[in-house]
Amino acid sequence: MKRKTLGATIAELRKKQGMTQLELAEKMCVTDKAVSKWERDLSCPDVSSLPRLAELLGVSTDELMRGAAPKETARSGMLSLAFKAVAAAMGIAAAVLSVLDALDIRSGTAMLGIGLAALALWALQEKK
Repeated sequence: MKRKTLGATIAELRKKQGMTQLELAEKMCVTDKAVSKWERDLSCPDVSSLPRLAELLGVSTDELMRGAAPKETARSGMLSLAFKAVAAAMGIAAAVLSVLDALDIRSGTAMLGIGLAALALWALQEKK
């Protein structure tokens, strides 16, 4: 999973909350230009204002600073691991059964297809 900048995270969370830059600025007691600069990574919010910003955006300060909610990160990590495990298992099984001469072409093709599909799903999931 790509790590987002603080500015991209603020913009995404603000939009999820249905707030404009001006509305967030008013609640933070700053100008809308300041919020715009945060979101474009030209400046950062004052450290002392991060707890209030996180509260307004509906996340913890830790989640705000990490760029993704831990639940999403944990879920993403589990999906990534599962897709890679399935791909590896299919590849290893096909190789071992082939060496043991216990694999017909149809079953081998199916196993490798499942492995490739798992790798494709992993790649798509990583782009999010």
